[in-house]
Amino acid sequence: MPFIDEQGRPKPPVAADETATLLGFLDFQRATLAWKCRDVDAAGLRKKVGPSSMTLGGLLKHLACVEDTTLAEWLLGTEAGPPWSEVDWDARPDWEWETAADDSAKELFQLWEDSVARSDATIAKALETGGLDQLGNFTNSRGESPTLRYIILVMIEEYARHVGHADLLRENVDGVTGE
Repeated sequence: MPFIDEQGRPKPPVAADETATLLGFLDFQRATLAWKCRDVDAAGLRKKVGPSSMTLGGLLKHLACVEDTTLAEWLLGTEAGPPWSEVDWDARPDWEWETAADDSAKELFQLWEDSVARSDATIAKALETGGLDQLGNFTNSRGESPTLRYIILVMIEEYARHVGHADLLRENVDGVTGE
C-alpha cells in the first residue's frame, strides 16, 4: 500500500521492481498535477502568466491528449479516439491549449481522468502480454520502435515538465505554493 502524502499523492516506492517504480513515479506526477489544479474555478483554469498562453486548464487538456495519443500511437499503432481524432492537427496544432478555455473545470478534469484510466488499462494489458521490453507498434524516422519502458518514461518526463509550469500558474491564480 503506497504512502499518501498531505496533498493526496501516492509516493513512489523506495525499493520495488522496475515496473512498480516506473508506474509509481507516473502516478506521483499525475497526482501532483491534480493537486495543482484542484479547487481552482473556471476563471483560474483560464488564467495566464505574462505573455504565455499556457493555463492550468490547458495543461489538463494537453496531458489528457498525451495520455491518449502516446499510448494509442506509439504502443498500439492506432489513432486515438475522440476528441483527438476529430481535430485537424495540421490546421490547429495547439487545439487542446486553445480550446481548454471553452471547457468547464468539471469537463477538463473528466477528460483528463478518463484519459488516465484508459492509459492505465492499456499499460496493464501491455504488461500482462509483453512486459516493459515489448516494442510499440510505431517506428520513428530512424527505424526505431520504442519499448513500453521508454513510452512510460516519456510520459513521466512530459508530466514532470508541465508540473513545473503548474506550480507557477497555480501561484499566479491564488498564491498557493508548495514543492
